[in-house]
Amino acid sequence: MSASDLPSANEPDETPTTEDTGEDETAPAPRSRLRRTAVGVAVVVALALVATVTFTVVTVRKPLPETSGTQNVPGLTGEVTVHRDEQGVPQVYASTAEDLFAAQGYLHAQERFFEMDYRRHVTAGRLAELVGDVPTAIDADKVIRTFGWREVAEQEWNLISPESRSYLQAYAQGVNAYLADRSPDQIALEYTVLGATVDVAAPAPWDPVDSLAWLKAMAWDLRGNYDDELDRALAYGALEDVELVDELFPSFAEGGNTPILAESDLVRETGRQGSRTAPTDLAWGSGALDGAVASAAAALDAVPVLVGTGDGAGSNSWVVSGDLTESGSPILANDPHLALDVPSLWSQVGLHCEQVSQECPFDVAGFSFAGFPGVIIGHNAELAWGLTNMGADVTDFFVERVRDDTWLRDADAEEWVPMDVRTETIRVAGAAPVELEVRSTDHGPVVSSVLDVGAVVGSPTEVGTDFGEYAVSLAWTALEPGRTADAIFAMSTAADADDVQAAAALFDVPAQNIVFATTDGHIGYQAPGRIPERRRVSGPVPADGTWPRPGWDPRYEWQGWVDAEEMPRALDPEEGFIVAANQAVLPRGVGPDLSRDWDHGFRSERIRGLITEQVAAGRPFTVADMNALQNDDWSPFAAALVPVLLDVEIEDPYDAAGQELLAGWDYTTGTDSAAAAYFSAVWRNLLRTTFWDDVPVGMRPTGGSRWLVVVRDMLERPEDPFWDDRSTVNVVETRDEALTQALVTARGDLTVELSKDASEWRWGALHTLALEHPVIGGESVPALVRDYVNPRPVEMPGGSSIVNATSWDASTGSFRVTTGPSMRMVVDLGDLDASTWVTVTGTSGHPASSHYTDQLSAWAVGETFPWPFSRPAVEEAAQDTATLVP
Repeated sequence: MSASDLPSANEPDETPTTEDTGEDETAPAPRSRLRRTAVGVAVVVALALVATVTFTVVTVRKPLPETSGTQNVPGLTGEVTVHRDEQGVPQVYASTAEDLFAAQGYLHAQERFFEMDYRRHVTAGRLAELVGDVPTAIDADKVIRTFGWREVAEQEWNLISPESRSYLQAYAQGVNAYLADRSPDQIALEYTVLGATVDVAAPAPWDPVDSLAWLKAMAWDLRGNYDDELDRALAYGALEDVELVDELFPSFAEGGNTPILAESDLVRETGRQGSRTAPTDLAWGSGALDGAVASAAAALDAVPVLVGTGDGAGSNSWVVSGDLTESGSPILANDPHLALDVPSLWSQVGLHCEQVSQECPFDVAGFSFAGFPGVIIGHNAELAWGLTNMGADVTDFFVERVRDDTWLRDADAEEWVPMDVRTETIRVAGAAPVELEVRSTDHGPVVSSVLDVGAVVGSPTEVGTDFGEYAVSLAWTALEPGRTADAIFAMSTAADADDVQAAAALFDVPAQNIVFATTDGHIGYQAPGRIPERRRVSGPVPADGTWPRPGWDPRYEWQGWVDAEEMPRALDPEEGFIVAANQAVLPRGVGPDLSRDWDHGFRSERIRGLITEQVAAGRPFTVADMNALQNDDWSPFAAALVPVLLDVEIEDPYDAAGQELLAGWDYTTGTDSAAAAYFSAVWRNLLRTTFWDDVPVGMRPTGGSRWLVVVRDMLERPEDPFWDDRSTVNVVETRDEALTQALVTARGDLTVELSKDASEWRWGALHTLALEHPVIGGESVPALVRDYVNPRPVEMPGGSSIVNATSWDASTGSFRVTTGPSMRMVVDLGDLDASTWVTVTGTSGHPASSHYTDQLSAWAVGETFPWPFSRPAVEEAAQDTATLVP
């Protein structure tokens, strides 16, 4: 039996595309890519015996749920109606809030339970219990046990409101009602596949704390400048020159783009917090310290990516006032750029109380996470909201001096204090348990010793054995119990700016930009999040959170949190629109000091520019205009670099064939563009030629917005030391030589990767999205199973720091899509039924379901689907109706 014989709709309509063959297989994978694939690759190796599975139509269809008729759901107090549209999106109607969330839990378990089970094993540090003796799974468990995500979630259970607890309990009740009396192979195909190598027991009942722990994964992947902070320390170890390190990390202001808000937009003036101090003395650095920092980075790389990370993990959102729209009401757009997996991160849903009241206040639709009740992004009858990652600096690494199980809290006072030490037992399916000793200081868990990296950390420091060894601990706001769960339910019932501000005060982690609009005509912005306050310090390293901090100097301790009242917010700004796409929130020196490491704003500037152009032309905005803007594929990289590249003289006509494509190019990056393919190869090679000889392997340029600013500024300095190739002895290269080499080698690369004829090059042939299941992917899985579960690659336009942000990682040598718009939505506040939405795959997690990837083809080409909200529109769109009864 072949995969083509199986009853599935998991493949897009397009012809299969050619996968990129240009990856440099000799180069180590970058940090972001390791996090993305480590567990999945290891797990599929463990599944090599899966060929013994009887992979029949019966096997793959057994887990499919019923979507119509009457179904008994124990625990309900009344009848619940579920309408599903052509894409299988459920719209749920119930008389009580508890029945509403019980039904959502039941539906999530129907369609997505393995995804939920996988996530809860990851977030509890119990992945090896699920997948067996897989080294990367055990490593992930070690790191997450060190963090103590599950323990923090358990503390949050007693912190959140009684209402939130009742909603989470109802959700868990619905999940468990579906699991009851079903064997693993009746729940999900993945359990059958795993059963080839490990004993698969019936899944444990869902616990409400499982949902809270999932929020920790969301917070981890969207935590802010964590990578930049480590990379600065690693870069200094290689360059030993602060000015050169600073050149690689330019500030947002140096990018020249516009913050989200101007000072005049603020509802109330906020106080200024913190100050950057220049590094004056890095004598605390050493080879042993570099080893400790590298060990911390290696350990944390073991955490699987569940939401998204890296340069591409950002998002676009904007809102325009009714003064600028055809309908006279605001329009809001949002497309979060996150990890792209199958099944997709988001689960579309509508949750409607039959009679909206204080006891049952929900009438909301949007995008949910399987595993958590409610709606994360969407709209209710009065307000729509979108989220983008704010990038606030909520983590700090503390370099600790440790001696046995003590750490130096105050060097001046020579105060050594005991660490908190506990032992964790990691159970491994089919193998002996693993014991893990976890150590913590007052700053947080020691992460540099999570894995077996003792040889890397090094011997006692150069100051003598009395000061022990270096270690690295992590301070992170999400390791403090918070009330983000309360915030999610509060946003679903928000009606105005005051409600949004109140919800934001509860939204501890991750810190997100909130843009919103109301049906009565207002637009606004609100910054939430628990943000550390840092003291101004004139010391060996900056005290602004950009560098690891000396743990033995009390001046570097966090001083508390920025008050929620001081967080930036705006309502109805004068220019009539707000764009939040991961750029700086405020101009430097205005308001609280939220971060120094922002996205450099090329996406936000492009969006602002296109909105401003249409306003100047006097053409009102429509939902279709917003959909088109979300798919804009104009490249700011090309606009900055192509004029310089065209000035480079290439004598050989063969070598110059690629350069000729750039003349007259409009800088758009459609799948058929030969110029986009060539330019991307030039950019990849320029970064390699310029920086690989200077920086550690783990921080090779990914090619995102920061690197565009670095290279753009270097073009004005032809003799900048980074242009020189250190590997060429007695030769000092300059800018023009580096540019020439990048152009010529790109021509040769694409001759091999695509065609000798430059006119036949196509960006889409290189820039493909290959969705991969977290445990059923990679070459070690038999092709029958792998090809059935994982959709065929699709060609994609766009690229990094483009509005249609289908990012790729230049450090890998590959152009494959790594992150992108995980969904797209446009909400018309004048006619909610005229809104549109799409997600990257589909509503179902079952490969045999017609809704497994039925949205993929539309998503890939920028199309969206109608989003009915009112009950008449929902009922008109319904293809299936189910009735859930007690």
